[in-house]
Amino acid sequence: MSNQIASREQWSGAWGFILAAAGSAIGLGNIWKFPYIVGENGGGAFVLVYLLCIAVIGAPVMICEFALGRHTQRDPVGAFKALAPKTSVLAHLVGLAVLLAGAFLLLFRCWGWGALLIGLGLLIFRHGWVLVGAMGVVAGFTILAFYSVVAGWTLGYVWKAAAGQLDFASVEAAKAHFVQFTFNPYWAVGCHFVFVMLCVLIVYKGIKSGIERWSKILMPVLLLIMLALIIRSLTLPGAMDGVRFYLTPDFSKINAGSVLTALGHAFFSLSLGMGAMITYGSYLDRKENLFSSTLSVVGLDTLIALMAGLAIFPAVFAQGFQPDAGPGLVFLVLPTVFHQIPLGAFWAFLFFLLLLIAALTSGISLLEVVTAYFVDERGWKRHRAAVVFGGAIFLLGALCAVSVTDISDWTRLEKLHAVLLKVFGSTKASFFDTLDNLSSNWLLPLGGLFISLFTGWIWGTKHALDEIRHGSSNFGDVHLISLLAGLKDDPSHNAGVHVVTLASLWGIFIRFISPVAVLIAFLHTIGWLKLT
Repeated sequence: MSNQIASREQWSGAWGFILAAAGSAIGLGNIWKFPYIVGENGGGAFVLVYLLCIAVIGAPVMICEFALGRHTQRDPVGAFKALAPKTSVLAHLVGLAVLLAGAFLLLFRCWGWGALLIGLGLLIFRHGWVLVGAMGVVAGFTILAFYSVVAGWTLGYVWKAAAGQLDFASVEAAKAHFVQFTFNPYWAVGCHFVFVMLCVLIVYKGIKSGIERWSKILMPVLLLIMLALIIRSLTLPGAMDGVRFYLTPDFSKINAGSVLTALGHAFFSLSLGMGAMITYGSYLDRKENLFSSTLSVVGLDTLIALMAGLAIFPAVFAQGFQPDAGPGLVFLVLPTVFHQIPLGAFWAFLFFLLLLIAALTSGISLLEVVTAYFVDERGWKRHRAAVVFGGAIFLLGALCAVSVTDISDWTRLEKLHAVLLKVFGSTKASFFDTLDNLSSNWLLPLGGLFISLFTGWIWGTKHALDEIRHGSSNFGDVHLISLLAGLKDDPSHNAGVHVVTLASLWGIFIRFISPVAVLIAFLHTIGWLKLT
């Protein structure tokens, strides 16, 4: 293993790492999802709640993932394998809870989910904390399968915008075109294939020559396109109505559901819980400052999300549309907005190109999670792992793509689809929706929850802090509430000056606040906890 670590690729420096990690975080969640959930949750007040969730929950967990990766210099599975104890009472308690939940579901004839939870509980007893790393690899695989389908739609719309085919006078016309496009299995699968191949080609080239090089190209281009769209949007007559909606808080529109939605999106937006940040952190030199790098990544991700809203809402309000159009805001409303703007085809092309770049920078990080596992733990060559699992992701994603199309002519696939829905207790959801629900609502929050618990209680905040100190020594100058934060053995505990500092607060958040907040958001998302 020492030879493997010595020969392991690394980022060329902090800037390359920051751009790559920010590229992983900046994706469809920032530019597609964030604006429409802001619109659905009342505007400016929701933005403030989201920023709070990013600062107090998202950033602390991201530091954990970077520290786990850099300390072990391994993929998510290898990281937990290197640090997890042989036996863990906490892991056994979690396994028992999962088994009981599975048995409870079987009593209510939820056969699919019940069997799945019982199997998961047995795996927890067998593999313990290593299973958290495995969940990250599985999450990266499954998320990219359905994520690349939406990215494929974006790729198709880039082509259509360039060809002048997105000129719609009404939302109904835009909707009819979008339905026709996504319901065509050949278009949907073809665009999905091209996007996956782009991810494979970049990951195939490695860390410096592939991911870092393209991140340094794509991220500045993304920022320039975003600035151009914001300037154009703000110069439209009536744009200030959209700015006021977006930036003026109205806390009467905020409820518990809005807060939990903001928390869940913070996790999805920052690529937490899926192993991407552990993997990227494993390529980072120990002399680099983890704390400042985390702030930079979180700052860039949040900046792009805020800029996306500033590009979209002024244009939507200027043309008389409502901001609460939901997921259709990007694919249905915006093409209609561009129709009413001079040189609308050009601005439509820029916008969907922006969306494609954001999707690509996230897609390569998801494929890298899977690739790194097979390189580190199975001894595969990078080229082989990238191609084989890029192909496997394409096949699973193809099922997602055709599940939302007209599959009446695909008799065997339609029967398989019906069986899956029946087993998992759904009669309406597509395979795309099922995979999205499993990944986004289960694997990601559970991954974030267990990473927090593992860092705070198993590996220990003291050991994590020792890793963070490499490159950022001042982060560890903490006292006063060190006992509660798990830092009682820290050398500086008995210093003369006792102050509350970042490391103490981080330790308390990771040990108590983050796990509880993520658990509540998770239970609310899957419908087991009703909050109004």
